[in-house]
Amino acid sequence: MSSDPAAHTPLEHWRSQLASGGRDVPGFDPNDGGAAARLLLLLETPGAHGPAIVSRDHATGTSRNLKRFLAEAGIERRDTLLWNAVPWNVHAQGERNRPLHRGEIAEGLALLPPLLHLLPRLEVVVLAGRVARGAAALVEREQPHVGVLTMPHPSPTYVCTSPAVPRAIVATLAEAAARLSRAGAPVPR
Repeated sequence: MSSDPAAHTPLEHWRSQLASGGRDVPGFDPNDGGAAARLLLLLETPGAHGPAIVSRDHATGTSRNLKRFLAEAGIERRDTLLWNAVPWNVHAQGERNRPLHRGEIAEGLALLPPLLHLLPRLEVVVLAGRVARGAAALVEREQPHVGVLTMPHPSPTYVCTSPAVPRAIVATLAEAAARLSRAGAPVPR
């Protein structure tokens, strides 16, 4: 669990405002770092309905891959926050994810700046997949001091296409871990 439950309060307040329009917007994982996170990992869109959270602990291939890759990189869970470029469920309940429409992507990305400003310790944003990569310029504009890295989406659909895909994910997360380590290192005198 996050060492500070209050770290999730501003995030959940923001998320509940998004959901107030009747959209199904899953919550933040209380086991992640909340507002104290130093790394935001932005995926595409939620894959579950109901009172769900965006979590690496779901019983899906994407979650299992993500959990494994983050562990391999040595990135502490308390340093991370998982979220989606389009934060609400776009597919009908019981249906598989469908391709996102351009308007949905634009609307989802337009909601990202307030989230970025709720993360005062943010040092790195990892954009996973094509849809999330669309946030690169926005993150750089809103948080110019934050490093932005891109990687393939960790879905088995992509990971299993070529050995180069998991290697690219591992390399990106290793770079993110190195940046977090350098940022957290004591300043030499």
